[in-house]
Amino acid sequence: MNRLIEPNIKNETKYIFFSGKGGVGKSTMSCATAVWLANKGYKTLLVTTDPAPNLGDIFKQEIGHKITPIDGIKNLSAIEIDPDIASEVYRERIISPMRDLLDEKSLQTIKEQLNSPCVEEVAAFDKFIEYMDDPQYDVVIFDTAPTGHTIRLLELPSGWSETLQNSVSTCIGPGASLQSAKLKYEKAISYLQDKNKTSFIFVLKPENSSILETKRSIKEISNLGIKTSALIVNGLLPEEAITDSFFEEKKDEELANVKKIEKDFKHLTKIFYPLKESELSGIKLLENVGRFLYDGQKEEDATDLSNKNTFEDMDEFNITGEAKDIYDLFCPEKNETRYIFFTGKGGVGKSSIACITSVYLAEKGLKTLIVTTDPASHLNDIFGQNITHTPKEITGADNLFAARIDQKKALKEYKKRILEAVKDLDMETKKSVEEDLNSPCAEEMSAFEKFMSYFEPNGYDVVIFDTAPTGHTLRLLELPTDWKGFIDLGSLAKKTSEETKNKYMHVIETMRDSGKSTFIFVMYPEYTPIIEAWRAAEDLKSQVGINTSIVAINYILPDEYGKNIFFENRKKQQRKYFTEIKKRFKVPMIKVPLFKDEPVGLERLKLAGEKIFKNNQSKDIYSKKLEYNKN
Repeated sequence: MNRLIEPNIKNETKYIFFSGKGGVGKSTMSCATAVWLANKGYKTLLVTTDPAPNLGDIFKQEIGHKITPIDGIKNLSAIEIDPDIASEVYRERIISPMRDLLDEKSLQTIKEQLNSPCVEEVAAFDKFIEYMDDPQYDVVIFDTAPTGHTIRLLELPSGWSETLQNSVSTCIGPGASLQSAKLKYEKAISYLQDKNKTSFIFVLKPENSSILETKRSIKEISNLGIKTSALIVNGLLPEEAITDSFFEEKKDEELANVKKIEKDFKHLTKIFYPLKESELSGIKLLENVGRFLYDGQKEEDATDLSNKNTFEDMDEFNITGEAKDIYDLFCPEKNETRYIFFTGKGGVGKSSIACITSVYLAEKGLKTLIVTTDPASHLNDIFGQNITHTPKEITGADNLFAARIDQKKALKEYKKRILEAVKDLDMETKKSVEEDLNSPCAEEMSAFEKFMSYFEPNGYDVVIFDTAPTGHTLRLLELPTDWKGFIDLGSLAKKTSEETKNKYMHVIETMRDSGKSTFIFVMYPEYTPIIEAWRAAEDLKSQVGINTSIVAINYILPDEYGKNIFFENRKKQQRKYFTEIKKRFKVPMIKVPLFKDEPVGLERLKLAGEKIFKNNQSKDIYSKKLEYNKN
């Protein structure tokens, strides 16, 4: 494994990428690797491209959008790329050389172009590759966003190249000013494709959904010419903690998944890392992780249950009998549709809880549609059925329909609508529109338009959105505020732009109306998912005007099992966070226990729903629906 992360060519920088499904421990493993390399004497930079970064939480110091030395570790610095700041820097870099060459009107046109939705994504990649052409570091480590968005980031330059070849004016700036950048982008991709310069490591858990996503992602990056170097399988149950039938069954399922990993990824180097009884943060614990991964040393006992520098100690919290009025937040008003959004940090179980809720509500007689906006959709795996771009009924479940937003199909639909709208305009306008439709922005705008279409009258009592991880969900919801004059690609007739603006205002007002929409943040009781959810909830409230309605706490350890020191310590840690969640969010709470089996397939989803919602007045949901039908 060491040969994959240590520089092997003199005076050349080594690049290491950590990727994987949300919540598998990418950030922890990238931080531990950075600490290990820095302690070996390598000048190391750690870069996160995740819109919801947590490097500062892991190192227990403020980092932000600047290269910051890590306290207590010589040779190590880190930066959390801020998309907003990166966008401003990018815009200024494009505009600055033209201030003395162009008149104000021409400059204003370029500024409007640079207000396009995709500039933020492009700017983040621009900042990202800045560190792939900087010789001052021996090693640069990239802690990436969850896999679906990482793939999107790595695919971007191919789209730009095509745009630059075919257009003199683009949504990311004038073509002429971007030609030099194109060479830089191509150079960065060539580094990624060079296995001597770059190692690409996937982190996963021994769970079916994590294995399936890793397989898909490995295939997708291989299509870009990037080879996977190794796997870190994180969170294996330690043998000494298996002292009852519940965890014996969990361990059997885990061992079956480990065999699957060995078989499916037999040609890759693999490291198996055990579940720990406390959260992994702070230099001492990260050093222990690094020694385990790269020196093969058993870790020192560095368990710290005091949670210093995180949250103050809290009273124990009873995890039963909460959320008595949740049915009011799930049920629609008469002749209305209720919109329910599940969001949170990657890997906290948003998709599973969204699917459980959809099955539960459909069982209670509500015609329910579940839609995923996540590029790395798991609905296929959870339902065990093919979920398509067009809503279709789930086989074996009355009243339940599902769909996923397929960006390629959404783009095709979007292009068709826009071209139809301009078919009677002059040739110059139509040519300009066609160029814009081939720009990198159009795909993002088309996905948002598809998202908006689910707010039109559609006959459903409930529409559930299973969203992408928090940073990307915020990006989706804030996207239209960036459109300004760029809505409908700017060059279209005012009528079309006004139509889209009106659609957006209807959607955003619906989402702000707590009588029509319910926002649920999903988390498990650990510091990072709690603080990330809280920050995102505060951003939603301040930037979009949307309030959180419910929090769902997932993976709660059952009191009746795990009666040993290992799990008692983890339960103690969980209880410290229950009251903190309640204090920060001040909303009803849904408690979701750790299930013996993964909730996949309709039968398991039904059983999970009955267990979760049995104390939340489910009879009232059903009687309320009967009352609607009578009226």
